[in-house]
Amino acid sequence: MAEESAGTPKGVQRDAISTRLPQVFLPRANLFYRAFLLAIPFGALVGGYTWYRLCRSPDITEVRMPIGQPVMFSHRHHVGDLKIDCRYCHTSAEKSSFAGVPSTQICMSCHSQLFTDSPLLEPVRESAAAGRPIAWNRVHNLPDYVYFNHSIHVNKGVGCTTCHGAVNEMPLMMKTQTLFMEWCLQCHRDPARTQRPDSEIYSVSWEPGPKQGETGAALALKHHLDSEHLTNCSVCHR
Repeated sequence: MAEESAGTPKGVQRDAISTRLPQVFLPRANLFYRAFLLAIPFGALVGGYTWYRLCRSPDITEVRMPIGQPVMFSHRHHVGDLKIDCRYCHTSAEKSSFAGVPSTQICMSCHSQLFTDSPLLEPVRESAAAGRPIAWNRVHNLPDYVYFNHSIHVNKGVGCTTCHGAVNEMPLMMKTQTLFMEWCLQCHRDPARTQRPDSEIYSVSWEPGPKQGETGAALALKHHLDSEHLTNCSVCHR
């Protein structure tokens, strides 16, 4: 038998063996294999882009999504129509890391005389009667690992609307920015772009002028703002 095999051409031997062994892979298996290899990087790109878009969607960032409050408070009415200064309600904006939320006493300083029977103000009247503060919901909230001082920003030439948007046009308060680190760094790398005169810090109508680069740079120098220091990790992460 060995002699017969030795005298048989190799091609004939392979054909004989192939007729005895079952065919494991179909002829189109190579096509499937190539398609699978191409699908791996394509799927990674699609998945990464989907995740990127999801993390920046309003469902995650809550940008342009009004936050419900125990009292239907309208910034458009109070700031836009009545021209009430931000500091009247946010009393610690200039001296504390937290700008503060209006106390019941601040609300009642006006509403003990105005709209005293309005159903919308019932939670305010209940709070005053019970001596219990109103549980306002935070709209702009940062993670615990981020240190943010509100007073240092307003005292260094950063206006309210730069971060909070045009509150004078908001019936209900909402975020206009993601508050992501990349957004904060835009100003920390170039503080001149948002610098405004001290008299305009609380203005809701201020807009950068055509020479903002020059005036902003001068104001940044006045406030001793240095991009190298502002981009140091320990400024925001302590």
